[in-house]
Amino acid sequence: MAEGLVARLKTSLDKTRRKLLAPLEEAVRFHKKISPEFYEELEEILITSDVGYATTMLLMEKLKAKVRAEKAEDTAVVQSYLHSIIMQVLSAASPPELDGAEPLALLVVGVNGVGKTTSIAKLTEYYREQGKSGLLVAGDTFRAAAIEQLGIWAERIGVGLISHQAGADPGAVAFDGISAANARKVDVVIFDTAGRLHTKVNLMTELKKVHRVISQNLGARKLVNLLVLDATTGQNALEQARVFHEAIGVDGIILTKIDGTAKGGIVLPIVAELGLPIIWLGIGEQTGDLRRFDPQEFATALLAEDDD
Repeated sequence: MAEGLVARLKTSLDKTRRKLLAPLEEAVRFHKKISPEFYEELEEILITSDVGYATTMLLMEKLKAKVRAEKAEDTAVVQSYLHSIIMQVLSAASPPELDGAEPLALLVVGVNGVGKTTSIAKLTEYYREQGKSGLLVAGDTFRAAAIEQLGIWAERIGVGLISHQAGADPGAVAFDGISAANARKVDVVIFDTAGRLHTKVNLMTELKKVHRVISQNLGARKLVNLLVLDATTGQNALEQARVFHEAIGVDGIILTKIDGTAKGGIVLPIVAELGLPIIWLGIGEQTGDLRRFDPQEFATALLAEDDD
């Protein structure tokens, strides 16, 4: 694990660390011995750090079991115990297709304002650096600006773009996109979609149609459904993940804006309660600031003391 990467992630998680780590260290210093009162305070710290009630109960159960097994008495051990427990909870496997040899189709979904288009640009750059050819498909036909923005990114990165005019049928754009990718033998085709409010049934129905069109025309290509979530929305992100997963079957999460929020604890319930792996973390604005998620790296950055 590269120390430089952990240091960068620690900086990105600064607000989350202050909300979780600072009170945890204070509780350890105050209580010294593990007790029901200490456990109660720890529960409150986790819940208020956007870990949520259900996942907090899971972590506490695992922690108490570890304390019993080790016959631990001092609160000083709790930080290292939590580190290993969090690492274990976050270790949901990413889809192996993402790093396989087969050509890929990535369907990128999410609500308005989460950073889908920027994430798509970063994904394109990620695969281009691996020597893979790319194609972008402008499936957000509701906004002319979205098509234009994706076109700018495609030109900047040096990949092709499939687009229709604003107001076109997204299903037709998806069909042209997957057909072009297969005809051109492109390694990775990435589909943008309209920013859907997860509470709007008709828009989710349309998303299912786009998903169906791509699925039925994949050829030898593997489809991976990626949901972009904004870490700053906290527990609302969990509900978004639940609804999108029910609609199309989400394969993994891109979590953006982790560097600007104290709500980074939302990573835990997404994985623990929904079983969805975090695949990429957005830790900045540059195309290189989309980082593959590493559970050990994240747990270390979250809980490491400042002089680590």
